[in-house]
Amino acid sequence: MQIGAVLPHNEIGTDPQAIKSYVQGLEALGITHLLIYDHVLGADPDRPGGWSGPYDKDVAFHEPFTFYAFVAAVTTRLELVTTVLVLPQRQTALVAKQAAEVALLSNNRLRLGIGTGWNAVEYEALNEEFNNRGKRQAEQVSLMRRLWSEDTFSFEGDYHRVTQAGINPRPSQPIPVWFGGGAPALLKRCAELGDGWMPLGGPSAKSQACIDAMRAHREAAGQPWDGFGIQAQAQFAGGTPERWRVHAEKWRAMGATHLAVATHNAGETDAGGHLGRIESYMAAVGG
Repeated sequence: MQIGAVLPHNEIGTDPQAIKSYVQGLEALGITHLLIYDHVLGADPDRPGGWSGPYDKDVAFHEPFTFYAFVAAVTTRLELVTTVLVLPQRQTALVAKQAAEVALLSNNRLRLGIGTGWNAVEYEALNEEFNNRGKRQAEQVSLMRRLWSEDTFSFEGDYHRVTQAGINPRPSQPIPVWFGGGAPALLKRCAELGDGWMPLGGPSAKSQACIDAMRAHREAAGQPWDGFGIQAQAQFAGGTPERWRVHAEKWRAMGATHLAVATHNAGETDAGGHLGRIESYMAAVGG
């Protein structure tokens, strides 16, 4: 099970040197992958009708593709993972183009984790439909894979049309696509189309049931379970070395291939402090 880190999105700040020190420090510690969360806009709580959600306009999120273009230039081994990019609120061909560029410039270190999101405010501002986002996601993945692998082609789907066109340059290797979420329809979509799963919760009976369902879907579709990944997450905040170790062992027993620790929301610190927390976590779990 590979040990990774979650970008402390609201605490890492915007100083390029601090970010460079942080990501290079991750590599020096032996961290294999970095997860980045994704939100384009935050709602103002004082907007008409009010607002209630996990975050608002005062919570900072770096934009995944531009952030990873920077990280690709200052690292050599770190896998760059979106967890998760809200795909249906974006134009599919543009995402394919951006992902291809990051993959190329990072020497194929991009892993594209995708989700459908929950924030209708973002969909409205980005001029995309909120209510059919799950159905569109499956078609988006199929279209992106064709854009990544074919010179030119025509595509006529329920939500997209391409007439004898393509992107250039294209990635030199397939870009892995992992799905985040836990709804039954999502699990089926992930099992049939995805290269891995990004669970929302911990190593619980509910997560095991999701894994069992995806395994059954893949078997029914004639696809192997071997090689299908599971990207779990852990929290530094409120934990102890013993709790971190037990949590990691539970995920390992359930077949998780990757486990990334989030170090934000554990008290004010700087980039070096976040690296120190990761070092403590790794010492506890044997990373």
